[in-house]
Amino acid sequence: VEATGDAAILDVEVPFLTAPALRAGESDRYALFDTGGTGRLFEHCARALDLMIATGAHGLPLMGSGDWNDGMDRIGDEGRGESIWLAWFQIAIVGIFAPLARQDGRADDADRWQAHADSLADALERSGWDGRWYLRAFDDDGMPWGSSDNDECQIDLIAQAWSVLSGLPVDDRARTALTSVDERLVDQDARIIRLLTPPFDKTDRDPGYIQAYPPGIRENGGQYTHAATWLGLAHARIGEGDRALRVFDILNPIRRTSSTSDVERYRREPYVLAGDVSGEGAHSGRGGWSWYSGAAGWAWQLGVSGILGLEPVPGGVRMTPCLPKSWKRARISIENPRGRLDIEIRDPDGVGSGVARITVDDQQRKEATLRYPG
Repeated sequence: VEATGDAAILDVEVPFLTAPALRAGESDRYALFDTGGTGRLFEHCARALDLMIATGAHGLPLMGSGDWNDGMDRIGDEGRGESIWLAWFQIAIVGIFAPLARQDGRADDADRWQAHADSLADALERSGWDGRWYLRAFDDDGMPWGSSDNDECQIDLIAQAWSVLSGLPVDDRARTALTSVDERLVDQDARIIRLLTPPFDKTDRDPGYIQAYPPGIRENGGQYTHAATWLGLAHARIGEGDRALRVFDILNPIRRTSSTSDVERYRREPYVLAGDVSGEGAHSGRGGWSWYSGAAGWAWQLGVSGILGLEPVPGGVRMTPCLPKSWKRARISIENPRGRLDIEIRDPDGVGSGVARITVDDQQRKEATLRYPG
């Protein structure tokens, strides 16, 4: 909707799926479900937002049997555990959807969701900060994960990246959290951006099936590429183009296969993204499941939207470049049925981010939005 200006997709009627609720002791169910009536796509979204606003003892979202990281499926499976990352994500979702609700004449819903987001922001500042980064979660017993006091999983990447990507003003805590990620999770020599560290291994607490992976494999302390792209976007969001490019460079499969020894270590295709890269022992640097479209889509956004700064808007693109300071310039050509735009970004002084002047067909413009000619 933001890219096209056309909200008609929200009026499309979509069937609901229906099934009995999970029984006691039933954590999930794989089955064919019946359809029961239809509703506008808007209504499907609104029901999801209403469902998400349940919170726990710290005023943070209930984690249930997993959030983005479904491997952490026993942190909150008794119904009391809370997710720090999910709080940031819900704040971002409300920021996107509440304005659409107001346009749809649902101001009461928008107000309720915004009040929830405001409450989450307060809870995060009150209970989510560990001193140098944000916690990852509280388990059903109220004990933290992602704390410097933990022996394993002291810091988790996505809770830090989304403190920036949530859409809230970026403060000193968020910047400190990203610095902590760079120090603890980004391994330039091994070309690994770990999801968390130290990995789960000997703890007698039970985070879920994530612990079944060996240390350094997949979500358990390896690189999970989908999450690593969010770190790059967070750096771009605060104008750190060199750090954003460093993330992109580490993720780039071509750069992982630039020599024979690199190919033998990585063992995956050089032209597609692997969803994960191992980060421990003899397996360090070995690619996991490849052809991951989710990771590829977010890496595309990191390069095009994050670093080059192209954001699609109705009838054109909005420019917010965040280039590495050594680039000094970039050229972009984009085309759609309304025409073609040839764009040159010039940065002779290596400033990196921001817009000083925009010239279109030799005429200076004030707005940072470039329109297609048609």
